[in-house]
Amino acid sequence: MKTQRQAAILRVVRERRIESQDELREALAGNGFVVTQATLSRDIRELGLAKLADPGGGAYYTHPHRGAVRPELSQVLPALLVSVDGVGPFVVLKTASGSAGAVTEALDQAGWEEIIGTIAGDDTVLIITRNQRLRQEIAARIEALVK
Repeated sequence: MKTQRQAAILRVVRERRIESQDELREALAGNGFVVTQATLSRDIRELGLAKLADPGGGAYYTHPHRGAVRPELSQVLPALLVSVDGVGPFVVLKTASGSAGAVTEALDQAGWEEIIGTIAGDDTVLIITRNQRLRQEIAARIEALVK
């Protein structure tokens, strides 16, 4: 229940401007989640939500990564990629220790339609494609970005 509730919180703050905990609690209730103020405060803290001041007045909740400038894949890969391998529809990237998250985020940001999903470990990224041909195309694109 907590995971679904926190996912709903993230969805709500991404989809619309939320200026107060009361407003967020009402939005959650509309999505079937009735929460206390204490639970909501704890969720906000655990999710790392921030309340940003609006230059036009007021303040609103946002996820810290929203709107943040992130390095592009062409910047991240040459610095962090160690190797590319794969089998079937799966591409496996080995990265510098602790760097898989940054590589995965850059891949997700790139929005390559051939990629169904990504999973990051500490130094390993799993890229899931629909078939072996797409896996080979993705691997070639990644290797070309490193050269």
